[in-house]
Amino acid sequence: MIPLKISKTEINELPMGQFEGDIVLVDRMEQVREVLDEIERHKHLGFDTETKPSFTKGTQHKVALMQLATEDIAFLIRINQIGVPEELLEVLQSRSVTKIGAAVLDDLRALQKIKRGFVPGNFFDLNDELKKVGFQNVGVRNLAAMVLNMRISKSEQVSNWEASTLTEKQMVYAATDAWACLQVFKKLEYQGYLESLIK
Repeated sequence: MIPLKISKTEINELPMGQFEGDIVLVDRMEQVREVLDEIERHKHLGFDTETKPSFTKGTQHKVALMQLATEDIAFLIRINQIGVPEELLEVLQSRSVTKIGAAVLDDLRALQKIKRGFVPGNFFDLNDELKKVGFQNVGVRNLAAMVLNMRISKSEQVSNWEASTLTEKQMVYAATDAWACLQVFKKLEYQGYLESLIK
C-alpha cells in the first residue's frame, strides 16, 4: 500500500536515491535532433525546469534549464544558451506525448515568457492531480519517498543554473527530478491510482 502522507522524519529515514541512467547535456542546436529521435519513441516523459534563484527583491531570472526524461535517458536542455528550438516546442505542445511534472504551471508560465504563443499540450501535474485521489503530501521529494521509497536530495535546488559549466551534482539533481516524476506516474498508473484521472 502506498501511503498518502509522510513526515520529514520518515523521509529522512529512507535510503538516498537518484537517476542512474545516461545524462545528456544539450547546449548546441545540432544536438536537438538526437533528443527528438529518442523522445519521439516514448508516450510519457518526465518534465522539469530549473531557474537561477534570485536573492534580490524584484529580480527574476528566466528559465535556464529544461529537463525531459525517459526511463533511462535524461536530456538537460540549456535554454539559457540555445533557447527553445521549434522542434522541441512541438513536443511540448503535442497531445500524443504526456509530460509529467510537479507544479508544472509555474514552469509553463516561465516558458511562455520565453516563447510567446506557446500553448502547452498534455501536461500531467502530479501535485494537482494526486490531491484529487487523496494524497496529502505532494512535491517531488514527498512523492518519491511515498511512491518510490527513496529520499532524493534537494541540495542543488538553489544553485546557479546559468553557470558556464554545470557541476556533476547539478546535472544528477536535475535529471533525478524529471525522472522521479515519470517513475511516480508509472508506478501509480500500474497500481490503479490514476484510473479516475486518466481518460
